[in-house]
Amino acid sequence: MGITGKISADPGNSVSVPRIRAFINDSESDGIVRQALCDLGIEDVVVSTGNVTTAISALAKCPSPRLLIVDITGVEDPVANILELNDVCEPGISIIGVGKSNDIGLYRRLKNAGVIEYFFKPLVRDLITRSCHDVLTDRFDQPSLYSGKLVFFLGVRGGVGTTTLATNAALFQAEVRQRWTMLVDMDVQSGDSALIFDVATTDALREAFEHPERVDKLFLERGAIHASQRLNMLSSLEPLDSLIEGTEESITLLLENLVRRYRAVFVDLPVSAAAFLPQILKMPSTCVLIGNQSLSSARDLARWREFIGPNTRERRTVSVLNCNMAHGGLKPVDFARACGQAPEIYIPYDRKLAEASNFGIHAMQKCSSFRAELSHLLHEVMGEPLGKSRSLIKRIFHK
Repeated sequence: MGITGKISADPGNSVSVPRIRAFINDSESDGIVRQALCDLGIEDVVVSTGNVTTAISALAKCPSPRLLIVDITGVEDPVANILELNDVCEPGISIIGVGKSNDIGLYRRLKNAGVIEYFFKPLVRDLITRSCHDVLTDRFDQPSLYSGKLVFFLGVRGGVGTTTLATNAALFQAEVRQRWTMLVDMDVQSGDSALIFDVATTDALREAFEHPERVDKLFLERGAIHASQRLNMLSSLEPLDSLIEGTEESITLLLENLVRRYRAVFVDLPVSAAAFLPQILKMPSTCVLIGNQSLSSARDLARWREFIGPNTRERRTVSVLNCNMAHGGLKPVDFARACGQAPEIYIPYDRKLAEASNFGIHAMQKCSSFRAELSHLLHEVMGEPLGKSRSLIKRIFHK
């Protein structure tokens, strides 16, 4: 292969991300894995003592390698651990499992959970070498089970709190759920996402619209805004008279690239653009339709549901009644009657949130009633257990 390198015993304080990491809990298997990787001359390899639970803890705090070898020996529920490992890793990672059990049923369950191959001990050096080579040369068919989820946040009218919900939901998913998350602010001339996070915009989003084929890991490392450890953003602030040359096809390609690289891709989609992107709204996704208590919002929620069409196995809409008006407006029962159905999520008015929204993400994090409803929204959209959200939410909102 013409690639040479050194196998490290431990990552230490290295800044670079290794191509391969291994967590092996016995010395014999450790030696065989090291020999197999040396046979390939692979660079950027880290082999550590541990198992799948060790890998979960380590990779929850750092970027994912291209290939991960994990030991499941002695683990009570290895399939559940593999699922959890997939959740904390970036999409596109390949996982090879090793263990003591020679059980075809376990093998099938591990494959269904996202493992590309499983080997039982004692390990065979040539089999490890061949599998690693196939992964790194893209000869291994990757399972599609763990592509990311695409979520559109669409306010049916301006000023209904769409960006507030999108930014807070993205931060929750990244920091509480510990999922690699991308937030895309599609309003390239007036978007407020970067302003809320108090970060500088870049021209990466415009470049991604015009050249979506360039969106790879290196592009995202250089051009995406790193809002937190696991939250990246694409947000631009182009001149008001500028013409963006992106097409619906190029935006679709961009989003397809992103869902292969992130567990969650949240898109703040301005209503002024959404009507001209009908095929994007037909992508496998969840569209969060947001309105306030006004009669016009109720009318437009119904119109947008009709425009997007009925729910399917791959795509659905979730309606949010965001009561961001201090006085007046329809009562929930009247709102439901006016728009044809009750919204799935109701976020009550919070005066503190209205005031805090002018001071950025950290000020909004202190609003307790909003936090509680936000966890319900993420439960509805991402399908993750609600109880876990409530117990972990203090990690982000009480630092």
